[in-house]
Amino acid sequence: MAAIKVAVHGAQGKMGQEVINAVARSADLAVVGAVDKKPGAGFLTLPDGKGRVPYSGDLRAVLLESQPQVLVDFSVAEASIAAARAAASLGVNLVIGTTGLSQDNIREIETLCSQRQIGAVVAPNFALGAVVMIHLARTASKYFDYAEIVEMHHENKKDAPSGTAIATAQAMLEARGKPFQHPPTEKQTLAGTRGGEHGGIAIHSMRVRGLNAHQEIVFGDLGQTLTIRHDSINRESFMPGVLTAIREVVRRKGLVYGLDRLLGL
Repeated sequence: MAAIKVAVHGAQGKMGQEVINAVARSADLAVVGAVDKKPGAGFLTLPDGKGRVPYSGDLRAVLLESQPQVLVDFSVAEASIAAARAAASLGVNLVIGTTGLSQDNIREIETLCSQRQIGAVVAPNFALGAVVMIHLARTASKYFDYAEIVEMHHENKKDAPSGTAIATAQAMLEARGKPFQHPPTEKQTLAGTRGGEHGGIAIHSMRVRGLNAHQEIVFGDLGQTLTIRHDSINRESFMPGVLTAIREVVRRKGLVYGLDRLLGL
């Protein structure tokens, strides 16, 4: 069986580099092209001596030359939606891990899938443990009236709160069917101390050097608390989910939002 051909958008970023390494190590997948705004020499040398592939800032040119089946995107929101449009126009399936996409962006990707008869997997988090964390939080939300989320990331993360925190809060509210209790603060000495609030869930964001990606959900009720926490120690933690999405997206048409659907949760 021929390897699935993959191009990577945002190839110079830390996640992009990790994706290239993971795909290159997989016998059933092959990196055939790479895109970034500062590509350098015009080609990318693959790890482990597996040759080199077209590398350019011109996404359409790379897609036309390399003919991938899947474009994996870890870039920024503005570049990501532009890349989705270009890839869809050429019938290339999408795996998108970029955070900060708006609901309008998600709806547009869904429309592109329908119009071009392609598949897309868009996920706020590709770590399998994070997907299970959200699943458990959804279950717990039916039994507790108070909940807060603390998400912790490295100092270079551009958006806050994280896409995972927003997706977690939304999943909790859908499972609960009504807002959580959010006690008012009579005196807030330092503005913003209580964090942002979504459906009664306070969401707090930390940006600290030394962290990677971490999230804690604290549920509370009379005389008890329940804490669900997930830690991504390094970016390798996202790769099993990314590889799963690549293998699945070529078999499906339409948009799949969230890795949980691919895992049967």
